[in-house]
Amino acid sequence: MIRALFLAFGQLSDPRARRVVWVAVLSAAVAYAALAGTVWAVLFQTPLTDYAWVDGVIDLLGGLVVLLLAWLLFPATVGAVSSFFLDEVVERVEARHYPQLPPPRRNGWLGELGTALRFLALVLAINLLALPLYIAAPGLNLVVFYTVNGYLLGREYFEMVAHRRMDRGEARALRRARPLKPFLAGVIIAFLSSIPFVNLLVPVVASAFMVHVLQSMTGYLRRAE
Repeated sequence: MIRALFLAFGQLSDPRARRVVWVAVLSAAVAYAALAGTVWAVLFQTPLTDYAWVDGVIDLLGGLVVLLLAWLLFPATVGAVSSFFLDEVVERVEARHYPQLPPPRRNGWLGELGTALRFLALVLAINLLALPLYIAAPGLNLVVFYTVNGYLLGREYFEMVAHRRMDRGEARALRRARPLKPFLAGVIIAFLSSIPFVNLLVPVVASAFMVHVLQSMTGYLRRAE
């Protein structure tokens, strides 16, 4: 697992991988600018009551809630959005480290869109249901956060990489037969996603990381050494 993580960070030396990072950074900047502008327009420019101090409290609480939700859902949202851009990264990792692999399966953009939307809906539902625990149980909330998002991110990245090499049933059977590696990889990805600035690299690093995790589960990582 540690070797796979080092190999994943080493993939950042690839100019195409760095290009995906910049695309993700710019996309995130635009998205957060749009979110901030919407919140500013709705909360700070719209009086909700006849009392200025009440409106001030609502504005403050609304801004804090938006920031909290953005922080909590950032890893999973990045994973869902960036899934449209990461096929090239996975291809470069396989070409660099596993040239013996046969040509991958092609799922098409409709399949990728469906996977991303399904994953995003699941993440939003689970994290919103867990939100009271996040707020009410300091300390335990970190355990819940990394456990929930570790499972979701591990499954998402694993399926994204595995579907290039096997059908959905085979990928699901492999993950259920050896669930610990994808889950631990997901926890690592969730942890990296919660570190400022490092989280900008997570889509590329996580994709490359999961390629190595998958190949270690099928034996290719050992044979490539």
